[in-house]
Amino acid sequence: MNSSTSSSPGPLSPCSCTESSADSRIPELYSARKLACGDVEGRINALFNRVNAIQKKSGQFDLLLCVGDFFGTSSEAEAEWEGYKSGAKKAPIHTYVLGAASQETVKYYPSADGCELAENIICLGRRGIFTGASGVQIAYVSGREAQQEPAPSHCFTPKDMSALVTPLLSNSKFRGVDILLTSQWPRGVWQYGNSPETDTKCCGVLSIAELADKLKPRYHFAGLEGVHYERLPYRNHLVLQENAQHVSRFIALASVNNPAKKKYLYAFNIVPMKNMDATELVKQPQDVTENPYRKPTKDGKKDKPPPFMLQAEEEPASQFFFDLGQKKPQQRQGHDRKRQSDGDQPGQHKQPRRPPQPTGPCWFCLASPEVEKHLVISIGTHWYMALAKGGLTPDHVLLLPVGHYQAVVDLASDVVEEMEKYKTAVRKFCKSKGSRCVLFERNYRSQHLQLQVVPVPMDKCSTEDIKEAFMTQAEELKIELMEIPAHTDLKQIAPPGTPYFYVELDTGEKLFHRIRKNFPLQFGREVLASEALLNIPMRADWRECKCSREEEEDLTKQVRSDFQPFDFALDD
Repeated sequence: MNSSTSSSPGPLSPCSCTESSADSRIPELYSARKLACGDVEGRINALFNRVNAIQKKSGQFDLLLCVGDFFGTSSEAEAEWEGYKSGAKKAPIHTYVLGAASQETVKYYPSADGCELAENIICLGRRGIFTGASGVQIAYVSGREAQQEPAPSHCFTPKDMSALVTPLLSNSKFRGVDILLTSQWPRGVWQYGNSPETDTKCCGVLSIAELADKLKPRYHFAGLEGVHYERLPYRNHLVLQENAQHVSRFIALASVNNPAKKKYLYAFNIVPMKNMDATELVKQPQDVTENPYRKPTKDGKKDKPPPFMLQAEEEPASQFFFDLGQKKPQQRQGHDRKRQSDGDQPGQHKQPRRPPQPTGPCWFCLASPEVEKHLVISIGTHWYMALAKGGLTPDHVLLLPVGHYQAVVDLASDVVEEMEKYKTAVRKFCKSKGSRCVLFERNYRSQHLQLQVVPVPMDKCSTEDIKEAFMTQAEELKIELMEIPAHTDLKQIAPPGTPYFYVELDTGEKLFHRIRKNFPLQFGREVLASEALLNIPMRADWRECKCSREEEEDLTKQVRSDFQPFDFALDD
């Protein structure tokens, strides 16, 4: 059994319980070491034997939380339970189980509102939340979503959800719960993340997705699907629009003693949210994804999960929509348009559905805590534009993909499409300022794709002068810089993973060098800063051109205002 640690253990005080009659049976909790379990399905002896073995090896856990079906339907399972019910056997750990998830097991629950089933085994009830004096909160919803009225006793209704959520959301200081337990999965939880090994066409319900979105659990456990699925953590805020919040982790667990030996027990440590340092709480792991339940809208407000959530085959794509205080961004277009693979070459593979994750902190992933947000000028769906730090000129900008991509040749077709729109927009922007637009990319010793966009005043030189300057300096450095046809796709000459340097001039002419060994990192800047072009050789190294944050903010504001007429990401 693997374990996951979110934070170091901390003391817990006696629990009180709300919206559940189980309060008188909840013991004092002194540690934050917990176990979560999937469907037991009556295999109680096997579960507790496994728990005993774990505790002998790893020390005592303070409680066990069981999701899904705790009881089985066979005569053997009934006989096994009788030993615990009669007191002949005792659970080795305080065990909390959800209510019935099937009509066949309702008979095992004397009360739908929660009760003690046997010594050390407590049913939490239909829905509720109990809070320890130290602050740990465990919210729960038992059973399945009701499909009819009146609802069967093993089902929950919209009234149950409202009774659980409303008191919490009415508190202006509510930030989320520590743990959420549900029998069913939330619909669409796999969106933007890794895929589970189950049929997503009929997996999960929308009401649980909406509940998870509202309650923002740090851990959400569910069962019933018979598989183990640990989703990549997801964020609970919109980058640049909302204050950073903690991440959520969804973990589905398999059934006890399943033949495939899939994971059914999960160990974790957790410190109550209110006891954590705010900075520590909102730290974003490198593999964090977008919230699978939220569709950003033009005004930044949450909306219901989009229709494509119901289509398991639809490509998950990280989307970012922001309001930078100017006009409001356009909503994403073409949800129902079938996505095409890049290129029309027979047998060509489709691009990855989501960009690869960075191996370490990335200064340019828009969702990264390291990104310098005050430099951002414009944000589209897949790309954003930012002021270059230590730029050659005041309007030297970068075009960067929102997600993590290494190079242009790695991009999916829809990402390429928006890149071309941004390139067209910046060319028009440069032309309006009386400048030629020079773009270059260095896919060498760089982690995140950067398209450098440098305006060169038309009265300084011609496009032919710029081309000649690149060729001349390349020749001096023994760099083979060749001209390639304007409409050539870089992927045809530089497969993904190939180091290269690439220049695109305002006429559409392209210069390309395939890097085979050492390459001067400042080559593009050095050429443009040379006496033949901008004549500012002292600015060839960006580190020598840094200015204060206040100056950067002023420059960004000015460029954003100037670029606004050409920014297709804004409404007309």
